[in-house]
Amino acid sequence: MSSVQPAETSPRKYQLMIDGKWVDAESGKTFTTPNPATGEILAEVAEGDQADIDKAVAAARKAFEGKWSKVSARDRGRMLYKLSQLIEERTPELAALETSDNGKPIKESTYVDLPQVAENFEYFAGWATKIEGETIPVPGQMFNYTLREPVGVCGQIIPWNFPLLMAAWKLAPALAAGNTIVLKPAEQTPVNAMELGKLIQEAGFPDGVVNIVPGYGETAGAALAAHPGIDKVAFTGSTEVGKLVAKAAAENLTKVSLELGGKAPNIVFADADIEQAVSGAMMGIFFNQGQVCCAGSRLFVEEGVKDQFLERLQAKSANIVVGDPMDQGTHMGPQVSAEQLSRIQGYCDVAQEEGATVLAGGKSPELAAAFQKGYFFQPTIFSDVKNQMRIAQEEVFGPVVSVISFKDEDDLIKQANDTIYGLSAGIWTSNITRAHRFAKAIHAGVIWINTYNMFNAASPFGGYKQSGYGREMGKHALDMYTHVKSVWVDLSGKPIGWFGK
Repeated sequence: MSSVQPAETSPRKYQLMIDGKWVDAESGKTFTTPNPATGEILAEVAEGDQADIDKAVAAARKAFEGKWSKVSARDRGRMLYKLSQLIEERTPELAALETSDNGKPIKESTYVDLPQVAENFEYFAGWATKIEGETIPVPGQMFNYTLREPVGVCGQIIPWNFPLLMAAWKLAPALAAGNTIVLKPAEQTPVNAMELGKLIQEAGFPDGVVNIVPGYGETAGAALAAHPGIDKVAFTGSTEVGKLVAKAAAENLTKVSLELGGKAPNIVFADADIEQAVSGAMMGIFFNQGQVCCAGSRLFVEEGVKDQFLERLQAKSANIVVGDPMDQGTHMGPQVSAEQLSRIQGYCDVAQEEGATVLAGGKSPELAAAFQKGYFFQPTIFSDVKNQMRIAQEEVFGPVVSVISFKDEDDLIKQANDTIYGLSAGIWTSNITRAHRFAKAIHAGVIWINTYNMFNAASPFGGYKQSGYGREMGKHALDMYTHVKSVWVDLSGKPIGWFGK
């Protein structure tokens, strides 16, 4: 098996990027981020807080009202396209850093994350010149038209599970629409956000258009969400933290979009292609170590094929290679942090206490000495799960799937929707009528039929219920980053109403 090695072994050092300059935090504080596979320090990063957020917001406001407002839509698009090209050129380096910082296998970083990052910037580069107003046929001698304008300064808080991709999902539409940004990367995975900052500068974006302030959620993130100088906040993360962000933003009536947690039903009917469904179930829960908001963590299997399905799922899961994420043959790397590893183990312990049966995994694997300090967990399958159990209701955010059997379709729909979340769902069946009926009946923002975890920059992504609101990717993402202004013009030249008589 071939292995990709990081470019260097000594820790990297990063400052904040504010107003086009690389500067230390006002406090002088720094924090370290480890490689989750080894526990070794990957980087030392400046720790931003309220003072740094204030500076970044001021820089973004100055750029929004100054240089950036004078850049044409065409030139905004050209900069975004240039950025996409730079990312493509640096894919090997950025993929290795993504794996070192997050722990995901190098194959996923190279062939999933990085291509989608470049695709998002390229896609929204095309939208920059196509954000248009409209004329409205109002009665009388009046001309009415709309303008679609950028909202202004955007605070964007991104998670650690797809560090570079989540930055692209937020930055690309915001920049295409003409906004300026203060980006707060997750403290667990700040490295590639800082590398992206260098590429943004290289692509020619004016100073202050994108400002990057790493730091902790309780300080830098909270300061950004509550800042009165922010016109729009975008957050991706847990539902618990999303509620705090929404409350903080509400003090200023700041526009908010939230992409939060999920507990997706992944439904396998008896008439499904079992091999295809087993592979889809594995992609639904073990991809990215299960650290995916739309993971198919509730696996509903029709009673008639449950035993056959579980036998195949158990057998195929036993062949998953857990280990060195830099190895091309690895299927699953470590979880992102010791905290996340502990959380997953805790849920597995609770599941067994509630009566669920461990068919596979349920603990950390034994690995070579070099990875004994890493945060690894085995692919885990629970059977005999009831939908009301905590393991089936709460987001584990790890490679843990709960298998729930069903017989009745009406009851299945009730169970599938019996959750506070509504982000995604999977349906496996050869009956096209049933597929479309369930796609309509399930309360979720994304439905996959006979596939799972498919994404494209042109297709909207977002949730129902406590999975958040607003859509990322596709033209719908532009709604979150633009205002609509209505303009009226009197063409008659005559006084209106009775006051002019």
